[in-house]
Amino acid sequence: MPDYALETAHGGLVVGIDEVGRGPLAGPVVAAAVAFRRVPSDAISDLLDDSKKLSAKRRLAAYVALMEEPDVLIGLGAASVTEIERINIAQACHLAMRRALDRLGARPDLALVDGKHAPKLDCPLRMVIGGDGISLSIAAASIIAKVTRDRLMSRLATRHDAYGWERNAGYGTAAHMQGLKSRGVTPHHRRGFAPIRNMIEAEVHAA
Repeated sequence: MPDYALETAHGGLVVGIDEVGRGPLAGPVVAAAVAFRRVPSDAISDLLDDSKKLSAKRRLAAYVALMEEPDVLIGLGAASVTEIERINIAQACHLAMRRALDRLGARPDLALVDGKHAPKLDCPLRMVIGGDGISLSIAAASIIAKVTRDRLMSRLATRHDAYGWERNAGYGTAAHMQGLKSRGVTPHHRRGFAPIRNMIEAEVHAA
């Protein structure tokens, strides 16, 4: 379970940053930056964990609690499919993180970033591998980013209903792949990703 040790060890305002959406075949990548103005209460910290380990119900409860807590600062950022194609997914993740930090509303003394590849940020940073299972701030960021992106993909699914994005969030599930076969590629698909690129190339060769 994550705790607040990394944050209290440093002092000052410490922000956790995480992104979701690196692997899907469709949709943007979304990042969140979360900082606690004071040590989070048990009511908050008991809800937090790596977003992938939480049930949808608990993840939503944690999201609501974080959004309603006045002592929590939250910044959200995203990189579009067009940007992913132009600068690659790794750089798009870093771009989303910078945008999230810019929208935090305060300059932190330290950023704790999930992963091992450091983005260029306008503050000191520390990379934390598996950070969403170690740091409460990163865990909170992972939850905010995950719920935000899932909701975005559900909205896109109302206009593109063949791919199951409301259930698979754009990942390459069987339902998603079947939708691609029956309806083809949408503007929200990442054309640089191999399954989409291969499908487009096959259609060109068949024409």
